[in-house]
Amino acid sequence: MIYLDYQATTPLAPEALEAMRPWLGGPGTMGFANPHSPHRPGRAAAAAVEVARDQVAALLPPGGRVVFTSGATEALNLALAGVGRRHLAVSAIEHAAVLDTARTLDPATTILPVDEEGLVDPAVSLRQGIGLVAVMQVNNEIGTIQPVGRLADAAHAAGALFLCDAVQGAGKIAPPANADIIAVSAHKLYGPKGIGALWVRDGLELAPLILGGGQEQGLRSGTLSPALCAGFGAAAALSLARMEEDEAHVALLWKRAREILGRWTLNGSEESRWLGNLNLRLPGLDVTRLMSELRQVAFSAGSACASGSGRTSHVLKGIGLVDRDAKASIRLGFGRYTEVRELEDACAQIDAAAAAQGV
Repeated sequence: MIYLDYQATTPLAPEALEAMRPWLGGPGTMGFANPHSPHRPGRAAAAAVEVARDQVAALLPPGGRVVFTSGATEALNLALAGVGRRHLAVSAIEHAAVLDTARTLDPATTILPVDEEGLVDPAVSLRQGIGLVAVMQVNNEIGTIQPVGRLADAAHAAGALFLCDAVQGAGKIAPPANADIIAVSAHKLYGPKGIGALWVRDGLELAPLILGGGQEQGLRSGTLSPALCAGFGAAAALSLARMEEDEAHVALLWKRAREILGRWTLNGSEESRWLGNLNLRLPGLDVTRLMSELRQVAFSAGSACASGSGRTSHVLKGIGLVDRDAKASIRLGFGRYTEVRELEDACAQIDAAAAAQGV
């Protein structure tokens, strides 16, 4: 199997797995201890959590605190609901964790349009009274990198806070230094599933989303998993150490994929993007048939978070594609553990299978 769905989830780094092992609590160990307990094993588990917190914080701007959550969806919900701001503005191509939550909290949420490149205009006009602006750093479907620094400045000029979903960018590119709140997820940077984090700028207070004990800085009740925290921390530290190496490898993979799939049209900006995301379309392509015929290649027909819904991607519609072209699009995601040869093989198979459809 050739795995090309890195936007849905990345493979677990061996270093992250090793960091988790002592805290999985096998027989004869004390790694199972509750990190909120005052006894010695509990204090050891709590220390492991704090080491991981520092490792994750190193990926993010100075001057803030890291709150562990069950994932980015919870982190984004905590941010949007916890700030207590009434009027929200979000980009048209945000993840559903932002769009759906914002619309629930504020039915009059302002939707910021994107151009055909998939970018929000940093000079966008924000209506009076906006309390929070949310724009993601790297889009999960088409890979475009938003001008989040300038958008944060625009939000602040309007008296609003700026929330950044950095799930696809964390560990790959520098974080937005002037954001007020940033959400990240472990399993998008080679860590374990089931854990994420919310970075909150110093001085900004949030209301808790989950009540019942206040274990995580009063913002998130429930027992933390030292194993998940340790895996997240190790993955974050590794991503920081390998950032330039990973970026160079991804650039090489992108170049080869574009050469092989040269007749396909790129969705989204070619310049302002993370090169590990390749979203392409071919007019007339039957994507369902393509995926059925290529069962040894794991790729996506869109965002894995909305797969099976039957709906046209709101991201592809947001950049102006009609249903026909949006439904003729595929997404290839690759990264640290993708070998050049296997990517070349997969791209050749995809192109040949599309050609066999007569497109």
